[in-house]
Order: sequence, then structure tokens, then C-alpha cells
Amino acid sequence: MNFSFMWFHITKQIDGMASPRVKEDNYRYNLYGEEEKNTKWRYGAPPNYGAVNKIFEQGRTKTWPPGSLEEKVQNLVKTWEMEMFHKVRDEDFKTIDPKKYTFSLNGRKAVSLEEKRKLGGGYNSLLQTSLPDDLRGYNPSEETIDTAHMAFVTAFPRGFALEILHVYSGPPVIVYKFRHWGIMEGPFKGHAPTGEQVELFGMAIFELDEGGKIVKVEFFFDRGELLGGLMKGPSVGSSSTEAALGCPFLKNTG
Repeated sequence: MNFSFMWFHITKQIDGMASPRVKEDNYRYNLYGEEEKNTKWRYGAPPNYGAVNKIFEQGRTKTWPPGSLEEKVQNLVKTWEMEMFHKVRDEDFKTIDPKKYTFSLNGRKAVSLEEKRKLGGGYNSLLQTSLPDDLRGYNPSEETIDTAHMAFVTAFPRGFALEILHVYSGPPVIVYKFRHWGIMEGPFKGHAPTGEQVELFGMAIFELDEGGKIVKVEFFFDRGELLGGLMKGPSVGSSSTEAALGCPFLKNTG
């Protein structure tokens, strides 16, 4: 394998493909410009990451030097996450090879992109569990990609920020430690908002091919760390998720 050739393609991808385009997000690419003019977005338009970017900048614990491996990996992961949550068609993905791509959580059997969609995609694929139904708190088997997205957007109206804490190895196999966090300012599954910060720490492995495309993703984390923070508030009446589903602003947030 020609690692120099592969790194050239990875760097082009992480740096925004080194071609003229409109750049309206400091941490994600493949959102705007000529190459995205025919992209089919899940909620009708590119997501707006303005609010979550502010949370990221105010709450991050690491500020990586421009051009560093850590910064490149962080932007790659943010862009991959954006595409997974907001792009609908295989042909619109630019961070992954849809035909080769596999995903696994906590050592579970790897699934293809299509199988991941059948799990409910988005948050549902990241919150799979073997717990009995009555102990799950959040049950991904009962959620669609849209109801799951709105449940978390309702709980975190300003978004769920991500930072890379450490990169243990660079491509072709990227191993990194991450931190996700947000302020719970809305209800979640019948629990009142706490106004507190909710954090999740974990590890991930991204395997890239010679063209810089992600072909294998593995995540390792405790989902209880996230759900515990979201379900510590007192029980309230009916969830506001149904109302959120009709709100175009919430549909267009990251």
C-alpha cells in the first residue's frame, strides 16, 4: 500500500478537497458549494451548526494547532457525523465508500450501511443495547431516525458538541478518544430538562482506504453515561418531541 498516496487523498478530503468552494463551517466540509448542489438533505437543506460550534468553542478542553493530525481527524469525524445524520443517498456521501463501509458498536457484529439504516440510523445505531426492554430508558428499536433525531435535538436545542481528546494512531487506521457534550435545555423521554451539562466519553477506530474514504468504523462507549444525564430530571407530562417534529428550525439543526 502506498501510504504517501493515501495520505495525500486523506489530506485533500480533510482540508476540503483543495478546490474552490463556499466554506461556511469552520469544522465541517461537504456542506456547501458546487459539489453539493444536488445533494438530497434529510430535512430539506444543509444543517446549521452555528449554535453547536459556539458550544464547542466555549467548552472544548483541547485546541489543536491548524494543520495538525488531531485537527484533521477532528474535522473528518465531524464531517462524517454530519453526513451520517443528514445525507440520504449513497451517492452524496464523500467521507465514506458506501459499498465497503461497515459499522460496529462495542464489539458487536459489524453491519453494512444498509443494515445500519435498518437499525434506525443516526442515534439508534449508536445506542444499541442488549438490556431488556423495560430497562432501556431509551429503546432504539421503537424509534425511527427522525423521532430519535428530534428527541435529542429537543433535549439539546443548541446541539451536542464533539471534540477529539487524543489521536493514538493516524491513517490508515485512526484510533482516537473523544468527548461529546451538550446542555440539557429541553425534556427527554418524559424527563424534565436539568439545565446541566451532559457528557459522554469514548474511543473509536476509523479505517480508511487508499483513496482516503472511511470503510470501517468501530465505537466503544457506555451509553448509560449519556442516558443517565438525560434521565436524572423529574418526570413530566407528555414529551414535546411531537411538537418539535413540526418545527423547521429544529429540523435544520445539527
